Amino acid sequence: MLCAQLLQRMINQGRLTVIDAGGKSHVFEGSEPGPSVTIRFHSTSLHWRLFFSPLLATGEAIMDGELTIEDGSIYDFIELASMNLSWGAPDHWLQKLLAELRRIGRRVAQYNPAHRARRNVAHHYDLSSDLYRLFLDDDQQYSCAYFRSDNDDLQTAQRQKKDHLAQKLLLRPNQRVLDIGSGWGGLGLHLANREDISVTGVTLSEEQHRISNQRALDAGLAERVRFDMLDYRKVEGEFDRIVSVGMFEHVGIGHYAEYFNKLGSLLKDDGVAVLHTIGRADGPGATNPWISKYIFPGGYSPALSEILPYIEQNGMYVTDVEVLRLHYAKTLRHWRERFRTNREQIRDLYDERFCRMWELYLAGSECAFRYNGHVVFQIQMAKRVDAVPETRDYLYASGERARRSKPKAVDTTDSRAA
Repeated sequence: MLCAQLLQRMINQGRLTVIDAGGKSHVFEGSEPGPSVTIRFHSTSLHWRLFFSPLLATGEAIMDGELTIEDGSIYDFIELASMNLSWGAPDHWLQKLLAELRRIGRRVAQYNPAHRARRNVAHHYDLSSDLYRLFLDDDQQYSCAYFRSDNDDLQTAQRQKKDHLAQKLLLRPNQRVLDIGSGWGGLGLHLANREDISVTGVTLSEEQHRISNQRALDAGLAERVRFDMLDYRKVEGEFDRIVSVGMFEHVGIGHYAEYFNKLGSLLKDDGVAVLHTIGRADGPGATNPWISKYIFPGGYSPALSEILPYIEQNGMYVTDVEVLRLHYAKTLRHWRERFRTNREQIRDLYDERFCRMWELYLAGSECAFRYNGHVVFQIQMAKRVDAVPETRDYLYASGERARRSKPKAVDTTDSRAA
């Protein structure tokens, strides 16, 4: 096989058996323990595609059934690959070349003016709402949860994430809060339940816009909470607090100046903003080409060094940075297990190819956080040096009170059936 040399160099942990299109077995075994997986190629052309574009070709071959896993699961295969391509592992020259080419072209791939951003959002978020209900928690939080304990279930961890963000926002009565990338409305409704504030959420997804406003109406919060279908660049006014969770990954590196200029213009002089985004611990990179083509077109998870200069240029203080490392891996494991439990229903919504695509996406994302340097950054910002307390004690003392309190529950039953 063309890729035999690459695989021989790559596999340092575990064991990979490859049955080529001619039926011949090739065994690649590392010196360290790890998963043992057997895969089979069903097309001779796949050998060439894997050699010249391994990430894209592997994903497409699994989706299309050209590569099947004979022993193990999709997760086992992705974990084996991720362990052996982990941050700090030696790279083959071809891997280095392909990574450099992706970095060179990333500004073009991430060019996201308003019309293109809307199309990219629709590609992922305007899928059937039934799909997301089958693997997310009841509040449909589609971002990293916050696990205070390994025993936390998904519902608990997602509620803790919302409480943790609320503490960082330092909410006070009568404040105006902007939620950029408001999803299905869960965070905005949670904040309004905790404090007598008004919340404006913006999204580019028609499905999310419809469901989130229905939820606000069902919860009796429509007078204080509204969700607009609007690009963040079109928002007007001033806000006491701004929060953005899981949206910055869709902005695109060429638009960071535009994003933080807008955020700075919307935030009051005594305001506080919190950005929650997937990021890279291993420095600037480029999006996996399979993810970019099939899952998140135009998306990119940045390094901290790529974010901070734009905050500095807008005259804002970075008042707190927290790095959540394995929290998202745990979140994704819950999603992946729920997806597997409801796989037949999801297949009925779409088809077998779609199921393989999403299993690959969830498994690959989980392994990226376990082995490949992906993390979550929570960055708190303010224009004034004294806008937040001088110590972080307020996060945890107030958090204890928040956990003891019992805010009004948000009933999502009607909106889920809509």
